Amino acid sequence: MPIGPARMPLMDHLGELRRRLTIIVVSLIITAVVVYAATPTLIDIMIDPIRSSLPEGTSLTVLSVLGGFTIRFKVALFFGMIICTPIIIWEVMAFFLPALKPNERKWVVPTVAAMVALFFLGMIFCYFIIQNAAVGWMIDQSTEFAGVIADAVDYLNIMMMLEIGFGLAFQLPLVIFYLSILHLVPYKTFRSQWRYIYVGLMILSGVVTPDASPVTMVLMFAALISLYEVALAVARYVLIARDGKESLKWTREEYSDHKYEQEMANM
Repeated sequence: MPIGPARMPLMDHLGELRRRLTIIVVSLIITAVVVYAATPTLIDIMIDPIRSSLPEGTSLTVLSVLGGFTIRFKVALFFGMIICTPIIIWEVMAFFLPALKPNERKWVVPTVAAMVALFFLGMIFCYFIIQNAAVGWMIDQSTEFAGVIADAVDYLNIMMMLEIGFGLAFQLPLVIFYLSILHLVPYKTFRSQWRYIYVGLMILSGVVTPDASPVTMVLMFAALISLYEVALAVARYVLIARDGKESLKWTREEYSDHKYEQEMANM
């Protein structure tokens, strides 16, 4: 897809933004319309991980006349968003691409690919690991004193929010990676302040899990810690390969001095 020039008047920037938003919205609507016919099958796939957690002898129930249409419309939009994820991420990145230097643009395609892969990885992790544990725990809180009606709208809303929440949370490695290799937050800071960062990840786990389930939060916390450590390991490798092992101990000022010396040597 075409990339706009680096310098444009304000109105041209707004026009470029409108064009890219239009591409995203039109792609999403077309995909959702096409997917709508397949929503019964997709809903069956969605609830497969939680079948064993549903109260015995129950199935999803629609409680209103418009309930079926509402569910199918939401599910169609949800899967439309999943299918259009590469387009959405690329259009957002491409809007900012003109502001990057030529040597920085080489990172765009790998970054887009990593964002898409991590988003899907988060959703897959949620589907196979989180859904059954989270929904089962929430249902168990009611079964001892009340019957549970498997309201389709309620169940599917929770499941879709969990999927999106985990997909977004799994973008953490990219944030950590770029903060580290750009020395916006030096690598040694990530390493020395790990206790505070772990507490922050625990808080983030509580914020991004929409069901307020401790089971979901603990599993999310474990996943984020693992991703955090993997991101730091990759950043360490890149820093050593690019600037040498001493760069792991640099402050932001030392990195700026090193970069300035490199630029002067290349002039």
